[in-house]
Amino acid sequence: MQQEAVAVVREYTEAVFRRAQVPMEPFNFEVDWVDQPSRHLSYPGAPRLPLPTAVPDLATLRDLVTGENLPPVRGWSLDRLATLLRLSYGVLDRRMTVNWNQDAAKRAHFEHAVWGRGTASGGGMYPVEIYLVAGASSPLLPGVYHYHTGQHVLERLLVADVADTVRTALGDAASPDGPAAEDSFLLATLRFWKNSFKYNSFCYHVVTQDLGAMLGSWDLLAPALGGPLRRHLRFDPAPLDRLLGFDSDAQSVFTVVPVRWTDDGRPAPTAAPAARSATTSAASAASQAGPSTAPAAILSRPAGSPADGPRVRHEPFERSQRVLEFPQVTTVHRAAVHSAPTPGRVADAAPVDLPGDPVALPAPQIDRLAQPLSTVLASRNSSFGRFRRPPELTAAELGTTLAFAAAGGHHPADVKGPDGGPALTRLWVFANHVDGLDTGSYAYCGRQHALLPAGPEPEGGMSAFLQQQYFLTNYTMSQVGAVLAISGRPDAVLDVFGPRGYRVLNAEIGTIAQRAYLSATAQRLGCGAVLGFDNVAMNTALGLDDTDERTVLFLLLGRHPEATADLAYRL
Repeated sequence: MQQEAVAVVREYTEAVFRRAQVPMEPFNFEVDWVDQPSRHLSYPGAPRLPLPTAVPDLATLRDLVTGENLPPVRGWSLDRLATLLRLSYGVLDRRMTVNWNQDAAKRAHFEHAVWGRGTASGGGMYPVEIYLVAGASSPLLPGVYHYHTGQHVLERLLVADVADTVRTALGDAASPDGPAAEDSFLLATLRFWKNSFKYNSFCYHVVTQDLGAMLGSWDLLAPALGGPLRRHLRFDPAPLDRLLGFDSDAQSVFTVVPVRWTDDGRPAPTAAPAARSATTSAASAASQAGPSTAPAAILSRPAGSPADGPRVRHEPFERSQRVLEFPQVTTVHRAAVHSAPTPGRVADAAPVDLPGDPVALPAPQIDRLAQPLSTVLASRNSSFGRFRRPPELTAAELGTTLAFAAAGGHHPADVKGPDGGPALTRLWVFANHVDGLDTGSYAYCGRQHALLPAGPEPEGGMSAFLQQQYFLTNYTMSQVGAVLAISGRPDAVLDVFGPRGYRVLNAEIGTIAQRAYLSATAQRLGCGAVLGFDNVAMNTALGLDDTDERTVLFLLLGRHPEATADLAYRL
């Protein structure tokens, strides 16, 4: 069974990597924008608990690098948890920018507005849904809560102490200090339809990186707030999905993060009755929608049964009249749920050392990172078509970004140990217009903070090569300073962790991408993560054809013009 599941995941990853040359099914798919899901999942009828909205100035990115000026580790209060949720995944502002994106003109209209968040997400879909299981030590009534990203409130879905359900799912990894040391947990779930309505079969690849980006924000926010967090990626999701009332093919728990409370939290707010509105009747109407005539099936399989014990009975509002299932997403998700009974050594899945004479980079300019994390998260955005040069990106700016981003590969997690273990990823650079660095491709060596040459400037020039391999139209590569590529060894990761290794690898990739965004923002650089390059051609350019290493995600780095017609309305 394990080997069959590994084969399914390998087949899916191969389809993803070759999709620039061999399109993934369904062919000629058209997005139904009118029937898209709501960007903010809600549970009509559930009591709502307003969360504190004040956001304090936090430690700077520089402090997080050096370990200086950080608050003592003291656990979590409701205020600090509210800050974590809002800065990582809550709505922070409304944004309008002039860029080359095809829908830029629509964004001036309220119904097409872009609402900015601190964490990056592929296509701005934000498929992660966050649930809090509050135990007896919580400042809240014990039960299950959903974080409503649009209104910054907790929706109470169940009143019951169900901490044992989570502990059972975690197994031996429940707590290093004993089974009852932690009785509250954040459950990070993925709701596939929030992404697949646009990206169809490509969805699973994108959402597992989106999860990693959010966890990357949590990795930085936790020490800045003095509340420790560690991510669990190996657990049994079935009892948790039953608890939350999920159809596991449509939404599932991907990460469990224990929460240890302090006794300095503010009193729990009083739950206000949820407003009954047209939304409730719309949800009812949506549930009565007939079967789809599209080339996919309606998701209708029920989750759990009364015999499964306490579980959420509230139904979320579904805006879409037709919710489609894409067979490749369902198949790879069912396969990737499995994990190796006894994982191998993490080091066996790490990138191997490369030969070559290193090209030294200037020391990281950590003083350029001296902005509060709260400010950086609120300012982070994707560049789209706004790159402009000159002036050029400098080697020092590039090196600072590489060093801060690469550190995300050493995050504490159950699959890697408390020290973060070896990274499963490597950063590469396509140097296009970088002052102080010859044009060409390089591998980044974090241990030496240096670049290892991978290939010369392509015939016809780097800009022309990058533009030729990019199959979207929202970026002009001649204006980009450098393209960073995040790579991994998917086959080796699957050998070590089993089928779930695909999710482990993509989570780390998303974390590194988020850190690159934040480093660029602090340095007033532009950054944009893209999945629109031909991976096969990019691998060849880096000399990876005869290896098991592959590029997975790309980040564009450069400058924005100083004078722009942008608007950011802070909420």
